[in-house]
Amino acid sequence: MVGRILAKMFGSKNDRMIKQYRRIVKTINELEATVEPLTDTELAAKTTEFKERISQGETLEQLLPEAFAVVREAAKRVLGERHYDVQLIGGIVLHQGKIAEMKTGEGKTLTSTAPVYLNALLGKGVHVVTVNDYLARRDVQWMGEVYRFLGLTTGCIFHEMNDEQRREAYGADITYGTNNEFGFDYLRDNMKFTLQDYCQRGFAYAIVDEVDSILIDEARTPLIISGPADATTDLYLKVDRIMRHFKAEAHYTKEEKSKQIMLTDDGVALAEELLEIDNLYDPRNINHLHHVNQALKAHFAFQRDVDYIIKDGSVVIVDEFTGRTMEGRRYSDGLHQALEAKEGVKIERENQTLASITFQNYFRMYKKLAGMTGTADTEAPEFKKIYNLDVVVIPTHQKMIRIDYADVIYKNQAAKYRNIVKEIKEVHAAGQPILVGTISIDVSEKISKMLTKEGIPHDVLNAKQHEREAEIIVQAGQKGRVTIATNMAGRGTDIKLGEGVRELGGLHILGTSRHESRRIDNQLRGRSGRQGDPGTSRFYLSLEDDLLRIFGSDRLRTIMDKLGMEDDEPIEHSMVSRAIENAQRKVEGHNFDIRKHLLEYDDVMNKQREVIYSQRLEVLEGEDVQPIISDMLVDLEEQIVTDCTAGKTLAEEWDWPAIEERVGQVFNLQLDWTPEEREALDRDSFAAKLHEMVTQAYAHQESRNGTEQMRQLERMVLLQMVDTLWKEHLLHMDHLKEGIGLRGYGQKNPLNEYKRESYQLFRNLIDAVKLHTIGNLMRIQLVQDDELARLEEERRQQRERELAEAKRSSGEDGVEKDRKPIQRAEEKVGRNAPCPCGSGKKYKRCCGQSS
Repeated sequence: MVGRILAKMFGSKNDRMIKQYRRIVKTINELEATVEPLTDTELAAKTTEFKERISQGETLEQLLPEAFAVVREAAKRVLGERHYDVQLIGGIVLHQGKIAEMKTGEGKTLTSTAPVYLNALLGKGVHVVTVNDYLARRDVQWMGEVYRFLGLTTGCIFHEMNDEQRREAYGADITYGTNNEFGFDYLRDNMKFTLQDYCQRGFAYAIVDEVDSILIDEARTPLIISGPADATTDLYLKVDRIMRHFKAEAHYTKEEKSKQIMLTDDGVALAEELLEIDNLYDPRNINHLHHVNQALKAHFAFQRDVDYIIKDGSVVIVDEFTGRTMEGRRYSDGLHQALEAKEGVKIERENQTLASITFQNYFRMYKKLAGMTGTADTEAPEFKKIYNLDVVVIPTHQKMIRIDYADVIYKNQAAKYRNIVKEIKEVHAAGQPILVGTISIDVSEKISKMLTKEGIPHDVLNAKQHEREAEIIVQAGQKGRVTIATNMAGRGTDIKLGEGVRELGGLHILGTSRHESRRIDNQLRGRSGRQGDPGTSRFYLSLEDDLLRIFGSDRLRTIMDKLGMEDDEPIEHSMVSRAIENAQRKVEGHNFDIRKHLLEYDDVMNKQREVIYSQRLEVLEGEDVQPIISDMLVDLEEQIVTDCTAGKTLAEEWDWPAIEERVGQVFNLQLDWTPEEREALDRDSFAAKLHEMVTQAYAHQESRNGTEQMRQLERMVLLQMVDTLWKEHLLHMDHLKEGIGLRGYGQKNPLNEYKRESYQLFRNLIDAVKLHTIGNLMRIQLVQDDELARLEEERRQQRERELAEAKRSSGEDGVEKDRKPIQRAEEKVGRNAPCPCGSGKKYKRCCGQSS
């Protein structure tokens, strides 16, 4: 109450910020008269002038009014568009590293040009992140005209490009691309063998378009580069065949909010009987349990034409927020394979993680991050908490005059659909264009059939027709037009009203149900009423809609029953709106918890990722990694001394056979000390003597292989060990994460357990890197001058094969596109076979010790 009174007296925080920005805009407007008389050459020369002033110590904030004035003038000349004052306000917000919420049709694309130009003057590269390739290609051509006119270079990243083309695009002053392409390039770069092969050049400044879609909706989806694991697909088919015997409640229970399926005791017994195993929860049968759980989810939690579609004989995921198909994406943990078995299409093999990162941790690497969207304010607390981004609501250029009617709610879906068609007929008869918003493909097709039956011409836009998206949307504002669209509609394309439509009331939005997120509903409404256009909107609901059925209150049904309301009689009341909003808040809170949960786990992984990637970079940047190798030698010596002398003061009490074995395994050395020499040692003298012996042996290796060659070998072997063991570590982390939730049943905090055990796994990884690196370096011997070159070439070719495989990977939770199995180039070495390094020992006692 007090807050509302103070806001009325002094204005909200947002109002006060807008007031400050308007003062800056006033300065920009005053400069317009000074840039208008400039010739094209003089205007373009301002870029060079600004760069010189920056080199002399002037800040971007000091340059902002002039730079914005120059960009506005350039846009007028090359695009025929002049930035509105509110677009300049949006540009200031973006430059400050905040989120600009601008209504649909307010010109976010043009708004971004001013801050992009200003920050590109630093020469460190600006990334503009879009939700799809179409927008990236369109915007780099469209807005790129402004930048190129002013002497800056532009680039665009898209899937078909090779590394050389990507490097060129990242080397430009301004680079456009999708969030997936930027993220995957980061992961691929950190799998490369030389700095010259890197594509990206740092993370200075990024503007994320549709920031809510990328940083909120897609934040539950980690980016994963994966390779096929060695696993047969037969068990998926075997388990799929028994699914028809499982009945709801009797054999499994379903949690619709999270799409989780739990077996009942009878369900466990049925699975054991049908699969002919004694105990489904026996560790030996963990694979069967995993397949049963995924098959249950595939059959009873995931729906065809809602969660996925079948296209060209493949299961293709449908994005629940945008309605677009996610080509090449695959569900993880065998769920995608279970869906393929369910639908009778070819089952692809499961994948092993090679590299991964969440969007949260990827975008938090940028020194300055900004975003823009039509709907961010409802998620402002999450943007602040996760990304430290403030949301500023930008006023519209023209007053919003769209009429948003109250929701209407019916007893059941049949009555709702009948009345939806009735309203469409009435509005269509008057000539007013209609955009019908649905939340799934099957609903859009259901309404399409009903309209066809009524003889009403219409267009359908959903994941099956997304190629025609721009064409359909452009026509959606014409007189008498009826367009049915999933939530994908209108992204990046404005619906402009045809002749005579304003007089009819503008575009009418008809929502066939409420989405679980208020932002998605607002995006649909935002298709109408752009730039002061008239428009109307209304949402239709029923008590059988998932949102109200799962999260809503039973009070609405009770009231409708008490009032004796008929099926086709709707209820319109503020209580309905409150109940719906409360249901949406519950879902939004639930989804935020999921994203927060994912981030908490990935933060643990992220610290490890930073250590490994920074160590890789250190190796790649330095010609000489000998200091790192020296430290490893000392660490391994100390480890042997500590382990073998712990708690025992006298040398005669030490386990000398164990010491000899460890020294042989780690350093490929034999202890030739006499019993008298051994007995004379204490802990310190033992450490000194071992150090002297190892140092001499390593010096001998260096003289035998050549100093220059040894330095190259050190770099090559260290990188190879880091890469190989990091992949194994990721697999161990995946297994740990998969089962850690069960610790909760033992009254333990799963996250704390995950942190503790992942730390130990990482310690094991670091120890293994040291052990394998030194073990290989102490054994390796170049037999001819060109041997090193051959080894390096083999290593380079192997990395190229892996990166080519990774390039095809573009996925959600272990997604891979056009995958081919990685073939071994050589025979697998048996555990008891002689070690190929030439030591004369068995493989398991030598290089294969920890494999």
